[in-house]
Amino acid sequence: MQPEFRYEDGKWLPKGHGSLANGVPRSVAGAVSALALSGGYSVRPREGRVVYFGRNRPEVHVCIGEDDRQVSRQQGVLTYQRGHWWLSNTGRRPIRVRRSQWLFANDAAIPLANGFTPLFVPGSGDREHLLEVYVTGPDGSQPLSRHDAETEVPRPHRLTPEERLILIVLGQRYLLHEPNAKPLTWQQAAEQLAELRPAAGWTKRKVEHRVAAVRDRLSRSGVPGLTREEVGEPVGNSLNDNLIKELVRSTTLVPPDLAALDPR
Repeated sequence: MQPEFRYEDGKWLPKGHGSLANGVPRSVAGAVSALALSGGYSVRPREGRVVYFGRNRPEVHVCIGEDDRQVSRQQGVLTYQRGHWWLSNTGRRPIRVRRSQWLFANDAAIPLANGFTPLFVPGSGDREHLLEVYVTGPDGSQPLSRHDAETEVPRPHRLTPEERLILIVLGQRYLLHEPNAKPLTWQQAAEQLAELRPAAGWTKRKVEHRVAAVRDRLSRSGVPGLTREEVGEPVGNSLNDNLIKELVRSTTLVPPDLAALDPR
């Protein structure tokens, strides 16, 4: 490790350190910890500080994918600016952040929320390398256990009756719990909708426009992974896959909704 990378209050986390998903010991508010399989690093916040991660162990704070040449020698940087830690991609491969959001090398840095954030760097073949990041909250403590607290009820998204029917048709394989479920194609959805509601004049273009309107509305309300800019090219089924997973996760769509597919 080069001298300029060392901070007096920095702390090395050994290989085999427990997952940051379980929190970190009490620390200064805004401190950041980053951990990979090979070990990690923790440091207090200070304007302009950086934490490097990548494949080249001698020149980064956290070594990730050391034996995988698909990972860049310096894959990314955590930088403390304006009261937040920011994630930048400085490598050749994109970094996957929260669900299906991808951060590319030319993208603007994104702020990291307090608490635990897993980052994934795709490697050779099907390999994917995990970097755990934990930003300490304002009180400097771990999240409190809430064993007796009431469970928060999911908040379904509002859909019109027409939108609901379209999305039940489009996402029926998810509601059927099929492994590796994929959305129906626009043509398949239009054909089934025409059987269910013949008078509505369904075409694949009409289905596509209605679904795009739902994606746009949910994206503007804060749901990630519903725009081309977020998922990157090639888009394929990613946008509809993310949409349907969000609708299922939020209980907007549930398996009993499949009754709507019965023509009777």
